[in-house]
Amino acid sequence: IQKMAVGKILFTIILVKSVWSASLHDSVPLWGNSYTVEGVLQLPYAELKEPFTAYYDATTNQSRIDYYGDLVVTMQLQAKNTSIKIAYMTTEAVLNKKSCFLVNGSSPIQSVLPDLTDFKKVGQDLIGSTMTDKWVKVMTHGKKKNTYTMWVDSKTSAPVRYEMMGYDTLLGSHYDKYYLDYSNFQNKTLNASVFDYTSFGLTCSGFPGPGVSERRVLMNPMVEYLHGYDDHVVEMFAAHKQKHSPNYESNMEHAQREHNFRQNVRFIHSKNRAALGFSLAVNHLADKTQEEIRLMNGYRYSPGPHGGLAFDTSKYSLRDLPDSMDWRLHGAVTPVKDQAVCGSCWSFGTTGTIEGAYFLKTGDLVRLSQQQLMDCSWGEGNNACDGGEDFRAYQWMMKNGGLTSEELYGPYKAQDGKCNKTITPIVQLKNYVNVTSGDLQALKFAIAHQGPVSVAIDASHLSLSFYANGVYYEPQCGNKPDDLDHAVLAVGYGVMNGQAYWLIKNSWSTYWGNDGYVLMSQKDNNCGVATDPTFVIV
Repeated sequence: IQKMAVGKILFTIILVKSVWSASLHDSVPLWGNSYTVEGVLQLPYAELKEPFTAYYDATTNQSRIDYYGDLVVTMQLQAKNTSIKIAYMTTEAVLNKKSCFLVNGSSPIQSVLPDLTDFKKVGQDLIGSTMTDKWVKVMTHGKKKNTYTMWVDSKTSAPVRYEMMGYDTLLGSHYDKYYLDYSNFQNKTLNASVFDYTSFGLTCSGFPGPGVSERRVLMNPMVEYLHGYDDHVVEMFAAHKQKHSPNYESNMEHAQREHNFRQNVRFIHSKNRAALGFSLAVNHLADKTQEEIRLMNGYRYSPGPHGGLAFDTSKYSLRDLPDSMDWRLHGAVTPVKDQAVCGSCWSFGTTGTIEGAYFLKTGDLVRLSQQQLMDCSWGEGNNACDGGEDFRAYQWMMKNGGLTSEELYGPYKAQDGKCNKTITPIVQLKNYVNVTSGDLQALKFAIAHQGPVSVAIDASHLSLSFYANGVYYEPQCGNKPDDLDHAVLAVGYGVMNGQAYWLIKNSWSTYWGNDGYVLMSQKDNNCGVATDPTFVIV
């Protein structure tokens, strides 16, 4: 009897332990009322990884999320009915000034961990070296099926990864995907000083600029990823369509363009949080894929000297070099045009430097024909919308009498056309000059004394596609000849906020950049502006 009693007790203990263990792993994980956690927001379609640190306190109705270290700090102070954003702002007068923005109104606190109440445990996965329990929720909205998955440490119940995967049955493909990878999760009481925005010593003002929907996601970026908030995308995409009047041929294309737009907006917002010293903004390219945008990069570098004259800087002295130069102010630059989705950039850089040289010689500013170069210089190795190089265009002009105006030849078509050789040239070329590769001082001399200069750059980075203002410096930019993929026009140089820049005229329309222009950093010959410059002698 005694043995049976002991056995029963042991059985009961084992049964209770088994039930407790099952409860530990099968009950929905709870994060507690107060926690801190670090993590990385990964946006695969935008090729971004954004680190964050989050502080959450439901007992005091306060939350805080820091992005990129503390470059951007957002606070949701529900008890005070206030949202706070502290970020670095750059203007033409001030570089990276730390600023505080305050918005009154409904401000619910923001968790970076999902509420798993409606999730189902479906098994276990090994994430890195951590065995995790896998929790899934599937939601369907019309043609869209969204699958949310949370992986939780099987031993500690700490958060490991959260994933959203969106599938569109209309497109037959995934339209959205992002992750939040977590680390250093701690349940603990938070010090009130964490939420004391006055400790930054800044005077807070109202948040400038965008509409209500976009302002909400700028003040609290995580609301988009944890709560599926996309009112800002709907609002901004409607404004984009109204402004640019794109022609979408089907509901399928409309859906795909909206998805492209969403990913590009995320990229723009995330990059702006990184305090780069320049700003990005939505423009007419925002509904396009990266592949479509790259089609406009039609510069095709060919190794070799290619002929042309060497640039002799010995006849100039530093005393002859102005501190800044902007040939637009002297009337030597024609208005910005849009090359559209056609790799004809090489023809715009070419005509730009010739227009400047002709103006300096005659005093007349004439719009020269890019289309003529596209249609007629195939024999020199240029390929119209499929790319080319400025020296090939110069060689064609020297062999064929010169180049005519857009007025005489006809408008730019953004596509290949038939060559018309019967039109009288306006400008004849005597020769062209290769500015010493990589020599920033030589390029300054060339711009200051010879006029606008044709240059090639590495334009393969999405940050340039949505450039808006400031001095553009992209650490990933290449400056070797093989890195160059886009031809533009250097029309000046200067210094802003202590940063030396080249003033570059692009051919992506006035909707892009600062009315079609970009200030490109001279630091480290960023993006290769000084790698392959040329100008002409008329």
